[in-house]
Amino acid sequence: MLVAVRVPAQAGRRTVDWPVVHGDHDHTHYTTLAQITPANVTRLREAWRYDTRDAFEGSEFQANPVIVDGTMYFTTPKVVLVALDAATGRERWRFDPNNGVAPTSRLRHRGVVVAGDRVLFNYRNRRYAIDRTTGQPIRSFGRDGIVDLREGLGRAIEGLSVGASSPGVVFEDLFIIGSTVPEALPSAPGDIRAYDVKTGALRWSFHTIPHPGEFGYDTWPAKAWKVAGGANAWSGVTLDVRRGIVFAATGSASFDFFGGNRLGDNLFANSILALDARTGRRRWHMQTLRHDLWDRDLPSAPTLVTVRHRGRRVDAVAQITKTGHVYVLERETGRSLFPIDSVPMPAATLPGERTAERQPFPRLPRPFSRQSLTEDGLTDRTPEARAAALKIFREYATPHPFEPPNTRGTIIFPGVDGGGEWGGPAFDRETGVLYVNANEMAWLLKMVPRSDRSTYGAYCASCHGDDRRGGALGPSLEGIAARKTREQLTELLRNGTGRMPGFASTLDAATISDLVTYLVTGVDVATTAAHNPTVLPYRATGFDIFLDHEGYPAIKPPWGTLNAIDLNTGRTRWSVPLGVYPKLAAQGLRDTGTDNYGGAIVTKNGLLFIAATTYDNTIRAFDKRTGRVLWEAPLPFAGNATPSTYMVNGRQYLVIAAGGGKNGAPSGGVLVAYALPDQPRH
Repeated sequence: MLVAVRVPAQAGRRTVDWPVVHGDHDHTHYTTLAQITPANVTRLREAWRYDTRDAFEGSEFQANPVIVDGTMYFTTPKVVLVALDAATGRERWRFDPNNGVAPTSRLRHRGVVVAGDRVLFNYRNRRYAIDRTTGQPIRSFGRDGIVDLREGLGRAIEGLSVGASSPGVVFEDLFIIGSTVPEALPSAPGDIRAYDVKTGALRWSFHTIPHPGEFGYDTWPAKAWKVAGGANAWSGVTLDVRRGIVFAATGSASFDFFGGNRLGDNLFANSILALDARTGRRRWHMQTLRHDLWDRDLPSAPTLVTVRHRGRRVDAVAQITKTGHVYVLERETGRSLFPIDSVPMPAATLPGERTAERQPFPRLPRPFSRQSLTEDGLTDRTPEARAAALKIFREYATPHPFEPPNTRGTIIFPGVDGGGEWGGPAFDRETGVLYVNANEMAWLLKMVPRSDRSTYGAYCASCHGDDRRGGALGPSLEGIAARKTREQLTELLRNGTGRMPGFASTLDAATISDLVTYLVTGVDVATTAAHNPTVLPYRATGFDIFLDHEGYPAIKPPWGTLNAIDLNTGRTRWSVPLGVYPKLAAQGLRDTGTDNYGGAIVTKNGLLFIAATTYDNTIRAFDKRTGRVLWEAPLPFAGNATPSTYMVNGRQYLVIAAGGGKNGAPSGGVLVAYALPDQPRH
């Protein structure tokens, strides 16, 4: 039997692991390693760097490396599994699940699981068990070393994309994991599943879109479980080893912005879930947003915390949201430690849609992102920037922060990238302070009737734009014929990838061929698809970040922040801008913050390490008490990931994946490790 346990990082040991993604099963991002201190952090120097050699245009590198027994395990931008000597960065082995074939699109992957003799990771729908020593598949796992994540979902999903961008957890002899599925329709359901670690056999499954007779079934239309998708724990799961509870935070139901085919509250979408780790049985749940129409997934796995509340220590779960809220719930019962207000919501205006009448928001902690946008909150960086922002703001009239999507257009603020994001918070076990990096950007959304004049308009324009120039959900398709063959485009359309659904079960071969012809030649072909329950009457257009005429956020700074929140009291201790735009900084405008992806790690002895910022390619160390920057170093690309820290042969290292690729930033794939120069070397 394999048992996954949290290994405490104790400074007196010669070798200290970072044994799971985010450091421990609690997802606290916390370490007691103390060789690097507030007093000597300015002497940190680059110890080694490793180039993955496989970045490509638009790729991202979001891995949080796992370090066990002096070996570092992670996946590259092309999701190649690599093992390095953690002290030197020397490569020990590589396993390429695609045998050298280049990906047809961007892939996002954030970590792996080391369990006994094996490394568990996935490439698209394929879950692998790889021998830790040799880097070769363990053939006794699944079918010849592979488990297909598309199987065992309780309904036919032929042609649909199912993967996992975040790693699972190992409890006793079970491997428990969420999934990544398309956010448009058609989509697969987001079941949380447990597999046998040794054999790969499916042991239990929790239906996040309930089947007939299951709790929550009445919050969906009767047949929704057969066609609805999403409600998936894409950001990972969290394990309370002692209690045998696995916690998950789920995303919205597909399609993100119109729910006329899924009327009801839609349990267990947008929910914090506590499941029995041995059986998958629901212990409790808290739905943070009913019938989501704004793509406000719960963006990170829950964090297990212990706080002082009303004079006693309480084991709790802390969950950040894209709206900038923090829910703090008792771990055993799900009861909130702070009052939750039931807030009335505006009604839907699109025919066939119906919003939830009220939504729950915690009174404390106070939101770590601004909650509404007025003309006064628009940029005044230059008169021209303000005029450009004001024009769009008045066009997209949004009288309420939760104005439902409509054909006039709305401004989503906080935006669909947060508030909080997938890097998750760091929690200081000594003080009870939660550290959260946040985005402060508005997004634009407009709904239009779905076109039946072309297959492209019906199935692709929501993500790639009417003009094929791309947007926030999908890259530009202009010139696609020069980048991909007809065969590659056909495969991509049939099977999907990441958030993009596959259409093999929706479009016949002739229609896919017509669509490929349109992409390659620009010749518009009338849709031949038959009526399908997953084809909705509306689609999104103009979906992107609200920017001024020069491409900067169209609201006043800060555009990204780092926040310290005392979970004992619910009070914010400090909040500072995070990141700079180099061109604006050169003009003297430094305290803007930037959008940021990836989290921080916090040390017992007073430091907070974070990269995350999209445009300034910098990793920083903050004083965790004050938010003051103590050290910073340049990176070759943006570090849109969470760092890891560990000790090998008495020397403490800090490592970050620098890969960029977000929101137009250059792409790379380099690991950079730092250490103090006067400590023992390997």
